Amino acid sequence: MAAASEEQLISQARTGDHTAFRVLVERHMRQAYNVAYGFVNDHATAEDVAQEAFIRAYRSLPSFRGECEFATWLYRIVTNLSLNKVKQRQTEISRHVSLSEAVETATGSDESTQPDLRAHIEKALHELPTLQRAVVILRHVDGLSTRQVSVILHCSEGTVKTHLFRGVKKLRERLEFLRTETA
Repeated sequence: MAAASEEQLISQARTGDHTAFRVLVERHMRQAYNVAYGFVNDHATAEDVAQEAFIRAYRSLPSFRGECEFATWLYRIVTNLSLNKVKQRQTEISRHVSLSEAVETATGSDESTQPDLRAHIEKALHELPTLQRAVVILRHVDGLSTRQVSVILHCSEGTVKTHLFRGVKKLRERLEFLRTETA
């Protein structure tokens, strides 16, 4: 069954074939996880989001019209769930701002080890506004086309390009210090 086409697998999964849906999950799990992780920056949460996305995809499979690729449809679900998690986290963080400031003051900001380049990039990425971060992650990290990103985020390709330009510009500004350190 692994050689079956996406359309065949979707058709079989719609009729209740759990094996066909399992093949779809196996084909897309890694990318679904990567998309989720790009937003939530936490392995356990990314796994939860990817799993929930597949549950929702399975339940919604009868309404999948095939106007876009299955992967694009699935990543839209992953993106929406991820954005919901980010919003929940931001709400929780805003409730505990004073506690965080107290902890920072108590522990100090100097760490014994310098974070690596990837940590700097991830930090800068997660400082971007949500939509800019979503576009940069989907376009550059996950390698989706501008069209696919526009479908996933329910916006025009022009909007995607604008947020991509602004997001990349902000990343460059935030990471400029890395050039001076390595020069």
